[in-house]
Amino acid sequence: MIHVRRAGALDAAPMAELLNEVIARGGTTALTDPVSAEHLAGWMAADPRAIWHVAEDEAGALLGFQWVEPHPRHGAGVAQIATFARVGRTGLGIGSALFRATEAAARGAGYAWIDAEIRADNAGGLAYYQSRGFDDYGRIEGYRMANGQVVDKVLKRFDLD
Repeated sequence: MIHVRRAGALDAAPMAELLNEVIARGGTTALTDPVSAEHLAGWMAADPRAIWHVAEDEAGALLGFQWVEPHPRHGAGVAQIATFARVGRTGLGIGSALFRATEAAARGAGYAWIDAEIRADNAGGLAYYQSRGFDDYGRIEGYRMANGQVVDKVLKRFDLD
């Protein structure tokens, strides 16, 4: 059973630990440098329209997390999304449970659509957002990550209205 709830400041440390596992594994996120709990807590508090959810198992262990926040280029009516599941635990319904909560919360917050920017080499991420009903609307070619690696990104959108 997967339990989803709003994330709070006390979730920052386990979320940072999970995110750092994903970053260290590589290949699925544009993030390249480890994050601290303090950094993540600051990120969570930086925008009052940001919405963060965590997914936990029956024992309360963190399985994944997802957030949306106003998109810096598309304006306040568009949310950008990020989703992370514990390494080795993808494909178990974690992302589906998270998105059900995020979609409802984003609608309630007045967002018009959700933007997902997925590395073109992240087959799992592309399949995840496609299966949630996101449609392709563009591509960023030659995106340079912080570590210098260059990747393409597929742009997908999910309309809320």
